[in-house]
Amino acid sequence: MADRVHPAPLLPVSTPPPDTNPDASAETAPLRRPPSPPLAPPPGTSYIVHVPKDQVLRVPPPDRASRYSKLAARPARRRLLRRACCCACCALLLLLVLAAAFVGAAYLVFRPRAPAFSVASLSLDAAALLLGGGASPPVRIDAAVRADNGANRKVGVDYRGGGEVAVSYSGVRLAEGRWPAFYQAPRNVTVVAMPLAGGGSGGVALLTEQQRASLLVEAEAGAVPLTVEARVPVRVRLGKVLRTWTVDVWARCEVTVDKLAGQAAAANKGCTVKVKPLWWWW
Repeated sequence: MADRVHPAPLLPVSTPPPDTNPDASAETAPLRRPPSPPLAPPPGTSYIVHVPKDQVLRVPPPDRASRYSKLAARPARRRLLRRACCCACCALLLLLVLAAAFVGAAYLVFRPRAPAFSVASLSLDAAALLLGGGASPPVRIDAAVRADNGANRKVGVDYRGGGEVAVSYSGVRLAEGRWPAFYQAPRNVTVVAMPLAGGGSGGVALLTEQQRASLLVEAEAGAVPLTVEARVPVRVRLGKVLRTWTVDVWARCEVTVDKLAGQAAAANKGCTVKVKPLWWWW
């Protein structure tokens, strides 16, 4: 029979005993040489060092330090200038909004309206205009203008001095005078009487032959058209505290009189009033 091979019994694995002698382990460890100091480069040798751009510290040379400081301060000054401009624009816009709100509130509270004007009467001494010849004698007119402020309940009109009133025919000024200064209370009607004289060039009215002929025909028909114009500086009073600045009021009235001598009956065809600075009120 063939011989059978039996496996040998397994022996227990034993761990080596701990080393209790550290000097022996240190003696068996390999020795290491200390690092040698870097050798100095031989004279005349140069090196090129590449530094990343994000790590470059840009320091200006001393001869350009002042220029660098000026250039570096420009962005800060520009930012300050832009900030100042923005603040100024915002402040101006705020003032405009507040002014618009104040004007709107004043309009809603006081409801200002333009005074109405009409020619109450005209007393003329202009019969010499019908005579022949170049220049006519000076014309004298006593005009009475009716100023009606009845549409305003809380707004008074302060008529300042220096106003002008003129009466013209077909574009030729016949007489002129001054508008008196007075204060017109709310819901008040005032008739202003004023003498007018000395219109035209050199105090006389220069009418052409065609205008004189037309005037003669209209005087015989009892319908002579005249134009009464007034420029009056006024100041509006809103209540008892608020007042506006002085502005010029332009009034133009078209009237028709029946005669050129004595107290004439004036028929109003309509009056217009213009106030440009206060057009949003009137």
